[in-house]
Amino acid sequence: MSRRYARALVYPAPNHPPEIRRYPIPDLEPGAVLLRVLASEICGTDVHLFHGRLQGVPYPLIPGHVSVGIVEEKNGAVYDVEGRPINLGDRVTFLDVHATCNNCWYCLVAKATTRCPHRRVYGITYGAEDPPGLAGGWSEYLYLRPNTKLLHLPTEVSAATWMGGGCGLPTATHAIELAQIRLADRVLIQGSGPVGLSCAALALLSGAGWVGVVGAPELRLQLARRFGVDATFNIQTTTLQERQNAIKSLTGNRGPDVVIEASGNPQAILEGCELVRDGGRYVIVGQYTDNGDILINPHLHINRKHLEIRGCWGSDFSHFYRAIEILKRFESRIHWSHFISRSYQLDEVPKALEDVEQQRVIKALITPNGPIDS
Repeated sequence: MSRRYARALVYPAPNHPPEIRRYPIPDLEPGAVLLRVLASEICGTDVHLFHGRLQGVPYPLIPGHVSVGIVEEKNGAVYDVEGRPINLGDRVTFLDVHATCNNCWYCLVAKATTRCPHRRVYGITYGAEDPPGLAGGWSEYLYLRPNTKLLHLPTEVSAATWMGGGCGLPTATHAIELAQIRLADRVLIQGSGPVGLSCAALALLSGAGWVGVVGAPELRLQLARRFGVDATFNIQTTTLQERQNAIKSLTGNRGPDVVIEASGNPQAILEGCELVRDGGRYVIVGQYTDNGDILINPHLHINRKHLEIRGCWGSDFSHFYRAIEILKRFESRIHWSHFISRSYQLDEVPKALEDVEQQRVIKALITPNGPIDS
């Protein structure tokens, strides 16, 4: 039998033009699954990977950490978390985080698998040439190693709906969990990318009494208003003082009870500390990569305000699982599928990266095997 190959988009090295390469499709080890990729997303992390802003990334790299596909092959019995078998032809997605050990102090005592030292991530920390290969979603086929956590997509959740949520929705689910929003809380979201928009939607679904979004461009803020946020503040057309005055006046002249930073801009941290009310809670989820330092005053911004600050980095399986359940129940209200602005083929990735970096799109998809059904 002749050897089969898959076309994949590769980052050869940081800041080098992406290349399409052919890789052999490996023989499956017991417990492994081969997916024919329907779609994979481009998120801000993929832009950071292109510029080499994440530490410990093995280049060359096939990006694409959140994907959906059809089971093409499998070796032996594979089950999802509900105990249902994964069969050929099934439409599935998977947790991009792999190889957390469930044996270290972080896994067993702190219950913080995002800090497990053995943690690996498809499309980020598995290199294109790490055997057995094909470890990123920007490829016609994706090799899922044994013990990858797969889930069926329910019939109510289309591939476009799941990818509209993408990695932003599980991350936002984690942030909302840490935010501990109470009924009628006033909540402000800093950032209007996929994570920020998902945080705003989940704050509404959590019973917040008022939800505001600070961000840009207007395309993203329009979407936030469409699914029901109470106020938006465009950083391109307002000054810091104007935003602060408006937000204070809309939140009882005290400030929001909860602020969630999802912008990725370190300067937003200072603004968030000043906006949140005394005794409020500040969840920082946008600083996934090191974008630099800021100067804050511990007395004025933390102690005297009695401010609670919580960091949120990534997500675990519970957030991934809940994201599917959220889409199953609330897609008809929020329409995460509307987050998708455009799909791109493998040879269009340079254009897609530029569009994401320049914020011309809300969510961009890579569809290596052609268009997907909505």
